Amino acid sequence: MCTTYSGRFYAMQRFNLSSLVFVETKGSGFDEGALNAITAARKLSGPVTAVVAGSEADVTAKAVAKIDGVSKVIIAKDAVYDHALPETNASLLKALQEKESATHIFAPHSAAGKNIMPRLAALLDSQQISDIIAVEGDDTFVRPVYAGNAIATVKTSDPIKVVTVRTTSFPAAVASDTASASEEAAPAIEATPLSKWLKEDVTKSDRPDLASAKRVVSGGRAVKSAEGFKIIYQLADKIGAGVGASRAAVDAGYCDNSLQVGQTGRIVAPELYIAIGISGAIQHLAGMKESKVIVAINKDADAPIFQIADYGLVGDLFTTIPELIEKI
Repeated sequence: MCTTYSGRFYAMQRFNLSSLVFVETKGSGFDEGALNAITAARKLSGPVTAVVAGSEADVTAKAVAKIDGVSKVIIAKDAVYDHALPETNASLLKALQEKESATHIFAPHSAAGKNIMPRLAALLDSQQISDIIAVEGDDTFVRPVYAGNAIATVKTSDPIKVVTVRTTSFPAAVASDTASASEEAAPAIEATPLSKWLKEDVTKSDRPDLASAKRVVSGGRAVKSAEGFKIIYQLADKIGAGVGASRAAVDAGYCDNSLQVGQTGRIVAPELYIAIGISGAIQHLAGMKESKVIVAINKDADAPIFQIADYGLVGDLFTTIPELIEKI
């Protein structure tokens, strides 16, 4: 068991538990990872308050208020919070923590969460607890370490807990017709952005989003080229799957880096994960080994991927995949 301590000592004080959950806005919608973070927050006994910030936060808040388990939605309608810039959003969360006397602040372990929460933790002089997979108490959490090869139970003495949540480890909270959280405007704060949003280049696709897809087909270095990677897309389209890739395939330029699955990419846990031409490096396994069923296709019978696969097929992917597509 690991115990963390903040850089400053506090007098013993009893807090009533209450949680803030950061909801990343995307236009008038929001990142669905917040639904999993809300479920994690609900493991505690106190009320859950969702924080919605951005130029269209008032619209987004209407949907968030219908989520079961959310007692209040705080709305910060201001373009300064758009695109989840860390400086402004961390300052907002700090101000709201003080206003609400929140004991816990949760966010998904997403790009936005990993950007904002460390800054917030520094502002609050608390040590962040990252990528949790379970909540065992108001001060005790479980998280993977060493690329998932060990599980640590972490107990913190900080009065304010700053936590990011592995979304695949908690079910998504659901909307309810009977749920209707109260809505409240956030107080005005000084939020001077130190960085400027320029642009975002996003690959558009009609395929299921990698993070939420029930089936995922991933390709590795063995596809040999961007042209060879098309066979991955073909199989994915045939079974209605999202598309992933190993870091080796991404680094080689075979596909967009938004498809990377692994320790430094996306963490997925679909019902079916098909790994094609992927050897099974530990960094890749960290991002997909929680999948319900894993199928490995590789011409190397000794590839590490076969050690965690539920089903394995040894063969050349350029022969086996066309046959598989034809028979589906």
